[in-house]
Amino acid sequence: MAGVIAVAHRGDPYVARENTLASFASAVAAGADAVELDVRATADGVPVVVHDATLERLWGHRAAVAELTAREVAALTGGGVPTLAEALAVTAPVRTLIDLPERLPVTARAAVATVRELGVAGRVYYCGDPGALRAVRAADAEAEIALTWKRASRPRASLLAEVRPRWLNYRWGLVTRATVLAAGAEGYRVAAWTADSRRTMRRLLGLGVTAITTNRIAALRAELDRAARG
Repeated sequence: MAGVIAVAHRGDPYVARENTLASFASAVAAGADAVELDVRATADGVPVVVHDATLERLWGHRAAVAELTAREVAALTGGGVPTLAEALAVTAPVRTLIDLPERLPVTARAAVATVRELGVAGRVYYCGDPGALRAVRAADAEAEIALTWKRASRPRASLLAEVRPRWLNYRWGLVTRATVLAAGAEGYRVAAWTADSRRTMRRLLGLGVTAITTNRIAALRAELDRAARG
């Protein structure tokens, strides 16, 4: 369906382990328009791609990412947790949505600095904790931001003014036709996460969202192609 962006959540996690280079490559091959990935900072300030605060769920180590150096993270995971720079090299064919799940400004600043150093700001945008997004905006006046929102109430006017998002990034169950219309009237695009059933994907398309994030990127691509054919 023209104009709707298919966002691969942590890559292609049903094919390869989430937030790994293999997962990102699979998502690109499956037709993602953008790849979402999570960033945390190591003890030595290196932004690495992992969602959880510890390595326990995916890698079997209870160690906190923030208490390890980047070299230690690599050693404990057999190189499985990429740096943000490594991930951005793999996602180069498409856009990258950097999710900042923790409030710490240091992580946001490290991510923005890496994006700036690599010269890839034009294909990167940000979502995550509102506190982290404030830090993104403070670090980069031109950054494209998708304000992640998990409540039925509208984001506060003061937060919108401070963050200046291009997108309102809603949990999928909060999206209604009224939500989309109200956001559009104020100049925002609406993104929805994380929609994995085809029924939910079709519902969101019918409501007029501009982007859908999913763990099943091939299924979403098929739904978008079906809708485009009418």
